[in-house]
Amino acid sequence: MPVHLRRDLDKLKRKMLSFGAAVEENAQLSIKALRDFDTSIAQRVIDRDNEINRDEVEIEEECLKILALHQPVAVDLRFVVTVLKVNSDLERIADFSVNVSKRVRTLAKYPAVAMPKELMQIAEKAVAMVNASLDCLVEQDVVRARGVCAADDAVDDLQRKLYDIILEAVRKDPENAAQWMQVFSTVRYFERMGDYATNIAEDVIYLVEGEVIRHKDQGM
Repeated sequence: MPVHLRRDLDKLKRKMLSFGAAVEENAQLSIKALRDFDTSIAQRVIDRDNEINRDEVEIEEECLKILALHQPVAVDLRFVVTVLKVNSDLERIADFSVNVSKRVRTLAKYPAVAMPKELMQIAEKAVAMVNASLDCLVEQDVVRARGVCAADDAVDDLQRKLYDIILEAVRKDPENAAQWMQVFSTVRYFERMGDYATNIAEDVIYLVEGEVIRHKDQGM
């Protein structure tokens, strides 16, 4: 491999690891903000989003520069393509952390409602999937990546259960319907985090094995 290509790939990997760590930390902070109804933590998550967006753009530009200058092939090309896709997925996960934090700020303005225990369960499972998917990327661990994909079913099950719980709560407690609608949105954000973590895990499988597994369960 040419020295300049190796140097640029190593630089890209370091940037990607730093970006992933920042996104993961914001996701963890969004859970803490929700658990404690802590608007100061929620604001920290929101304020850091501009920096995360800048990092996402820088990584994308770095990938395009490598493709244009070095025209990598085989596993090096798969690595750059994977980083482009994971970079976009991580930015979306960061957006969901911001959305959760905005819901926390809104909920703090209303009388408190008793949060179902399943809400923190889906939050913790989704963020654990994000953490695991990033570990898979670092270690290029296909076995664990497939485990992340399998974990998405449990998050989807919790989402459906929570929707039923929230609809019943609105029926019994219509005066607090506004709060429950905020909770409803929060559930969706965590479920989407799990979806994007699954995307990252699938991209790791592509990176290591050259196999595209997305949509296979749909017969494609």
